[in-house]
Amino acid sequence: MPVSGAVPPTSTLEGGPVSAVVILAAGEGKRMRSSRSKLLHEIAGRTMLSYAVDAATELQPEHVVVVVGHLREQVEAHLAEIAPHVTTVVQTEQRGTGHAVQVALAALPDLAGDVLVTYGDVPMLTSDTLVELVADHRGARTAVSVLTARVADPTGYGRIVRGAGDDVLAIVEERDASEAQRAIHEINSGIYVFDPQTLREGLAQLRPTNDQGELYLTDVVGLAREAGRTVSAFATRDAWQTEGVNDRVQLARMNAEVNRRILDGWMRAGVTVVDPASTWVHASVDLAEDVTLLPQTSLEGATSVAAGATVGPSTTLVDVEVGEGATVVRTHGSLAVVGAGATVGPYAYLRPGTVLGERGKIGTFVETKNAQIGARAKVPHLTYAGDVEIGEDANIGAGVIFANYDGVTKSRTSVGRASFVGSDSTLVAPVTVGDGAYVGAGSTLTGDVGAGELAVSRARQRNVPGWVARKRAGTKTAAAAEAASASSGAPDGGTPSPDPSGDDPVRLPEQTETVVPAPLSDQAVVPPGSDRPDTNERES
Repeated sequence: MPVSGAVPPTSTLEGGPVSAVVILAAGEGKRMRSSRSKLLHEIAGRTMLSYAVDAATELQPEHVVVVVGHLREQVEAHLAEIAPHVTTVVQTEQRGTGHAVQVALAALPDLAGDVLVTYGDVPMLTSDTLVELVADHRGARTAVSVLTARVADPTGYGRIVRGAGDDVLAIVEERDASEAQRAIHEINSGIYVFDPQTLREGLAQLRPTNDQGELYLTDVVGLAREAGRTVSAFATRDAWQTEGVNDRVQLARMNAEVNRRILDGWMRAGVTVVDPASTWVHASVDLAEDVTLLPQTSLEGATSVAAGATVGPSTTLVDVEVGEGATVVRTHGSLAVVGAGATVGPYAYLRPGTVLGERGKIGTFVETKNAQIGARAKVPHLTYAGDVEIGEDANIGAGVIFANYDGVTKSRTSVGRASFVGSDSTLVAPVTVGDGAYVGAGSTLTGDVGAGELAVSRARQRNVPGWVARKRAGTKTAAAAEAASASSGAPDGGTPSPDPSGDDPVRLPEQTETVVPAPLSDQAVVPPGSDRPDTNERES
């Protein structure tokens, strides 16, 4: 949901579109203390510069010019990606805002219409406000109009000094202001609309007579007054729209305010946000009515959540599609799809390429990647499912590993419709399990399993009677075994269990100190009609 309402059509502006919008984006941003351009730091999942470019573009001006300078390679690359229609000009030396506008105009043809000047680090400034500013400028027929705001604490800002007729007499920087002027609460945003002739003449007269030796755009306003031209001010009702971001403290404050407005908008549209203080939603996220967001939830990128779904608590979704009525609990997911009525989590990790079908389940401590999981299929617990296709109604037992990588190549596994993979099994890709097949618990599959077949691949169990009494004499374990034997009447430390092979029980000689396990059997596919071995199935 957008932070602001719809943009009025440009045609509602008497006189048509502005000739140019100049966005100043050349500053160094030292206080950000970052190797990345200040303008590329994000608010609600979008760069600050992208907000400024979108607001300017929505006015449909003849030209949008972005003045770049510090770290311009980063800024230009970003602009080429998000706004190839803009013109970029380089201010090789940062000699002030007036100089930056001079550089911008030098790259444009002669302009007959108004010129709007704004900044790349004012992310909450909307096109609505810019339209209102231009309309007010044209209605008042002034040479210069400045966007202002009235704030409780104007410390650090230039003050707007108005005359008896409400025209602007001067813009006074705080260091130059008198006590009376410092008491003024109307501040200068630095955002202007200029008559093109006033702007050209003013820029030509600028001189670096200040402490910084720079050319200030503010001085053009003073020169217009000296020439007898009228300067007006348009005060926005939303002071946040004039706020810039110069350091990470201001970045955090701005993020919090934008997020608050996004959540307010969604709650008014029918979304339940249980704890707005711990819930973060990017501007690009789409939510339907009756969605519930539980505490400590973050929805980012192109994430969408359909009606009736519940997300959270403690969940982060990036570019994830959540279907109607689904539940996603304590989960991290990216570039994934969760079907209608499906359940995910807690403690699930959905990696890119995961698609969970309707009423499917991805459960506790399950990681998926490039996994297509069919409708009503279940992957309930302790499983890695990478590069796999699991058919509808299939059930994957606890602790199953889809071994997709041999150190060189990643291969896929397919589990058929309504099949069952027993707990603690490993499927070594590439392998196919047919429809309606079973895999015995503890199996390692290296070959295909046909439809309706049972595959078992594991070592035979061997029980060594008397081993505890001989090898762990004097321990609590030995005492427990002796007591159990006495109560059951079994001699010598317990009754030996029958060997699964049907042979006599295995008894080791007294002097033998090690037990050599039987070799692993090859994968066996039990044909129809054979006795069913103990598969230790666990319904999940």
